[in-house]
Amino acid sequence: MNPIDTFNLDARALRVLLAVLDDGTVSGAAVKLGLSQSAVSHTLDRLRQVLGDPLFVKSGRGIVPTNYTLRIGPHVRQILDDLRSLSAGPPFDPRDAEFTFTVAANDYQRDLLLPPLMQTLRRQAPGIALQVIPSGIPSADMLRKEVCDLIISPHPPAASDVLQRRLLDDQMVIFYDPTQRSAPTTLAEYLQANHIAILFGTGERMALEGSLSAQGLERKVTVTVSNFSGLPGFLRGSQLLATAPRRMSEHLLKGFASTPLPFDFKPFSLLMLWHQRNHGDPAHRWLRQQLIDVAQQRKK
Repeated sequence: MNPIDTFNLDARALRVLLAVLDDGTVSGAAVKLGLSQSAVSHTLDRLRQVLGDPLFVKSGRGIVPTNYTLRIGPHVRQILDDLRSLSAGPPFDPRDAEFTFTVAANDYQRDLLLPPLMQTLRRQAPGIALQVIPSGIPSADMLRKEVCDLIISPHPPAASDVLQRRLLDDQMVIFYDPTQRSAPTTLAEYLQANHIAILFGTGERMALEGSLSAQGLERKVTVTVSNFSGLPGFLRGSQLLATAPRRMSEHLLKGFASTPLPFDFKPFSLLMLWHQRNHGDPAHRWLRQQLIDVAQQRKK
């Protein structure tokens, strides 16, 4: 390698290299970094030119690292660790911290992840207060204009300055009161039943509505509420159906029966979203890690 070419290396390109090495796929690395797949592929092409090695080669339907990539991986990781230590600023001690951290999350994400996060803060960082606001379908401006420090949502805004990390996967199922009715077993039964729908206070409907419409399907909605917290009161003691995330059986819809949807609807991921200006901030980084740890516990 020509030594002059090393000046074309930067920390972001090295992070891309490590992300693809760790994940084993370009698509997975893109999600982890909050970048598009084309941006990751373009960075890899530039690194191939600078380093003079293919870095990753096709193997079956996937890719595998070359021996060169495996050899330099530990060195790249050390370089990035050293750079982070330079930019980290003063050490962060959660025991001494005093500030308010604002998280935007709808009631489903709020009830699933934020109570255990608060318990962690009470134990490890009693001076950090948690403020929770609704996210609706979030926009990048919520982070840009510092309306909140962090967003938890399955709907990432399309913005190059917003970073993301996947926390949990979930899927939509049908909830019902088993003392009042049995589960719908066919698509026709599902469509003919009476349903509770969600129309968020910000005016957006769930993605489910668009999916049904795209398939030329329409369900009979007899009750509309502004958030998931409105579901249990209407569902209990009725023959209504509520289509909601499966993990709600752990808290808000605990005690109700559930059954899979009678049509195809993709699973979704809950994402943690933050602005790039906070990416290296020690306090922000510590809080993100606590939320990651909470999500990991939920997976068990």
